[in-house]
Amino acid sequence: MTNREFFLQCRSQDVPRFVRVFNAVSADQLDWRPEPKARTARELIGHLIGHEQDVVELLGSGQIHHRMHVAFDDVAQAVELYEQTCRDVETALAAMTDAAWDDVPAKFWFEGAVIMEMPRRDMGWLMWFDCIHHRGQLSTYLRPMGGRVPGIYGPSADDQGTLHD
Repeated sequence: MTNREFFLQCRSQDVPRFVRVFNAVSADQLDWRPEPKARTARELIGHLIGHEQDVVELLGSGQIHHRMHVAFDDVAQAVELYEQTCRDVETALAAMTDAAWDDVPAKFWFEGAVIMEMPRRDMGWLMWFDCIHHRGQLSTYLRPMGGRVPGIYGPSADDQGTLHD
C-alpha cells in the first residue's frame, strides 16, 4: 500500500467519526465555548470544514489559502458541506498519482504570506492530524454543553458500550 492509498484509507475510515461528533452538537449550543479564548462549537465545525476545503485546494493546485472558518446555518448543513468536501478530497486523491502526492511541493498561505512549504504528502497528513486534534477539542465540549459523546475509536461512556464502526 502506498502512502497516498494509506492516507485515503485512514480518511475514509475516520470521516464517519467526525460526522458523529458534529451530529452530537445540539443546535442551541453551537455558540457555546468553554472559556473566552476558546473557539465556539460553531467555529470549530466551520474550521474543520475549512480544513477539508483546504485539502481539496492542496490536491488540485499544491497550495492552500487557509480558510479559518466556513459559515453554515445549522448542524445538518454543516454535515452536508463536510461530507461533500470529504467526497471531493477522496475523488481527487483516488485520481492522483503517487508521484504527484509524494513529490509535488506545497505552500500553505495564511493572511497573504506563505507560512509553510513541504511536499504535498506531508501537508496532507499535517492537515489531517490537525483535523483530528480539532475533533478532539469539539468532543470535549459535548458533555459540558449537556450533550452525549458518541463513540469515536470505540465506545464512549455515553453510548452504553455500543461500537459504531
